[in-house]
Amino acid sequence: MSPALHDAYLNARRALLAERTAAGHWEGELATSALSTATAIVALDQVDRARHAARIAGGLRWLIAHQNADGGWGDTVKSASNISTTLLCWSALTRSAGDVPIAAAETRAAHWIRDYVGSLEPGRIVEVVSARYGKDRTFSVPILMLCALCGRLGPRPWRRVLPLPFELATFPRHWFAALRLPVVSYALPALIAIGHARFHHEPPLGPWRLIRLLAWPRASRLLETIQPDGGGFLEAAPLTSFVTMALASSGQKGHPVVARAVDFLERSVRPDGSWPIDTNLATWVTSLAVKALRSYPVGSEREPGLIGDATGFDQKPVLDWLLGQQYRERHPFTDAAPGGWAWTDLPGGVPDADDTPGALLALRLLSGAEHRDEAARGVTWLLDLQNRDGGIPTFCRGWGALPFDRSSPDLTAHTLRAWHLWEADLDEANRQRIVAGKSQALAYLRREQRADGSWVPLWFGNQHLRRDEENPTYGTAMVVRALIDLGETDLARGGLAWLLANQNPDGGWGGGLGTPSSIEETALALETLAPVAAVPAEALRRGTDWLIGATRGGTDFPASPIGFYFAKLWYYERLYPLVWTVGALGAVAAREEA
Repeated sequence: MSPALHDAYLNARRALLAERTAAGHWEGELATSALSTATAIVALDQVDRARHAARIAGGLRWLIAHQNADGGWGDTVKSASNISTTLLCWSALTRSAGDVPIAAAETRAAHWIRDYVGSLEPGRIVEVVSARYGKDRTFSVPILMLCALCGRLGPRPWRRVLPLPFELATFPRHWFAALRLPVVSYALPALIAIGHARFHHEPPLGPWRLIRLLAWPRASRLLETIQPDGGGFLEAAPLTSFVTMALASSGQKGHPVVARAVDFLERSVRPDGSWPIDTNLATWVTSLAVKALRSYPVGSEREPGLIGDATGFDQKPVLDWLLGQQYRERHPFTDAAPGGWAWTDLPGGVPDADDTPGALLALRLLSGAEHRDEAARGVTWLLDLQNRDGGIPTFCRGWGALPFDRSSPDLTAHTLRAWHLWEADLDEANRQRIVAGKSQALAYLRREQRADGSWVPLWFGNQHLRRDEENPTYGTAMVVRALIDLGETDLARGGLAWLLANQNPDGGWGGGLGTPSSIEETALALETLAPVAAVPAEALRRGTDWLIGATRGGTDFPASPIGFYFAKLWYYERLYPLVWTVGALGAVAAREEA
């Protein structure tokens, strides 16, 4: 191993270990969000402007200070301006508080919107927002609702906000896939609250008026039932804020959901007056960190499953914490069965098909086959989630009508790795189900592979691929890694070729050839390619040199917004570049040592 690689790996490893909480796991830090800040301002204003004046003023100051040079706002401070976030921020600027000077920022935002939309005419704004999201109303309707509340949609603004059939939420949960709701599975609170607000402000004529009037008491109770103890729906300020402003604007300020939601918003605001896109991804980054640290075990940690390590990686607290995050009861929000893991340790989390396989993989690395019962529950949860097409969706089986509910190659690949690792240690019934599930999942991946050999993920993208904002580097790396684990070398061959062909001239990787190289994407590609003997050493050397240089020898890890949050909102996580650098350099080190 070269001295530069050795030093960079140890530096990055030490940095990752230093990020643990007092409880021994990782928590990370999500990007601050202009969108979250704008929605929180409007929600607090709708509830009680006088009481929340300081919070509103602080948020406005942050928005003004972080307006892009072109007059718009992006989802993160590293993101290009987009129409959704800019509309929300422009509208939020009408919620004046104290002596915050908003006129100049408002004018600059209006110019950006006019240039993008063609005018500030409400009808044209509605057309552009609706076209951006198509038949999925998960985000278009909340945006237009906020614009209506802030006076940006002209007279009788609620006519321009599409109605949401909140009465459908009162049907049995297992009917939802067949009902083809106009929002994705995780947006049930928005369906109820915003649907009721639209009904309140612009009630329909005929029988629908009576139907929705009669449905509201039951829907209202359901909304209260599915609200987490912490008050934040999905731990997300935007969703919680949309629900809050919808209720407050429709005569429901005294609703129990509003009080708990406001408490969540007050607790989640940051010292600079802004709000993050979500509270944390603690479970996700912990499972990522465990996998990264085991890519090249050091010292006594080389013994598989060993608990305790002289280098400072005390694994038992992580193991105990991770086991404590597995859901033991049916989830009230998505009606998910017990056995899965969510992205966070907080009450707003929902079990999903990326964190569950991530936790299963980490569990195996931390304890060998010791916790078979917990693993069997997680494996069964994933088997029961598998769609008819063989792929794995994020939250709910059968919700394939809208983009973020469909099967996804990256989730399917992650699940395949977890099934494969635990298969031999489970009972015969589970082993038979895994064999069948793997066969269907591999068939799905064959169908989803693009002609150029790549796969695209669901929850990650690249802002520099302006046409579609996809991230085939992430998707292909995730799928190829699973295929190599399973010995599916023929199917992996096209993906390996794509990764090698899309290495940038500087040695790094971006979302595709010619897009700027990033630490995250370079590390993911390297960690996938390093264990493959057929991969040329020169490609690995160039990638490793780029990564060592970009991280200043494993000491500096600037993050890039490659993550997609709900409704395609960009985010970055401070630990992503650090975690994936440790995994990549460890994988290269392991290859060189071998």
